[in-house]
Amino acid sequence: MGDAQAAGEGPRCVGCGGRVKTLFVQYSPGNIRLMKCDNCKAVADPYIECEFMIILIDLILHKTRAYRHVLFNKLSMGSSVDKGIFYRSTLIHIALDAFRISFSKGNRADGASSRIIFSTISNCTEVIGDALLGNIIFMTMLLLGVRFILKLSFDIIRYRDVLFAVIISSYFKLFLFTMMVWEFPSSVIFIVEMFVLSSNVVALRVVSQFPKAHCFAVCLLAHAAKYLTQRWILGTP
Repeated sequence: MGDAQAAGEGPRCVGCGGRVKTLFVQYSPGNIRLMKCDNCKAVADPYIECEFMIILIDLILHKTRAYRHVLFNKLSMGSSVDKGIFYRSTLIHIALDAFRISFSKGNRADGASSRIIFSTISNCTEVIGDALLGNIIFMTMLLLGVRFILKLSFDIIRYRDVLFAVIISSYFKLFLFTMMVWEFPSSVIFIVEMFVLSSNVVALRVVSQFPKAHCFAVCLLAHAAKYLTQRWILGTP
């Protein structure tokens, strides 16, 4: 009895990226056999038997195999299953950006605590508005880059998959929450953003199967447009 094939594109081999019918066959609870890819003849997804920490380490190391496992086989990208995850992850992505903006403004405001600033209604409205505008610019430039640099034909589902992959690959922004507990220099925000940029490049490459240089150009364009919007128009650091 195999795992159900997801609607849409279905699972992928993490090695070559080819589609597979099923990732494993389950004979009884706890007794499974991993299936091999017909294309590369290797085990389609060995991460099925790996602990979460191993997968996370490989994600941090930017291994494309780990990204294929998470995006295609775990989150069923390309099917209707991921719509709820897509909307929730988008909201979390914007909320993390709002916290980053709040933290930056807190450092600029004579060392005032970001938690105190974030607690005021007026500041919350301003911060959320800044985060929304920055992300609208980011997503717009990302899709424009995908259309004109990668030259992907317009397809709503394909473009949604690109946004989904980029948002999910921005997971390292969760590190910003540690700033509520421990004090870090503001330079840490820049380091986090650079890591997010490099992770976005890997995710876009996995989804689009285009060269790394092209994917880097698209992601850099989107991040630069977002940075300049928040820096010059909104006046946030």
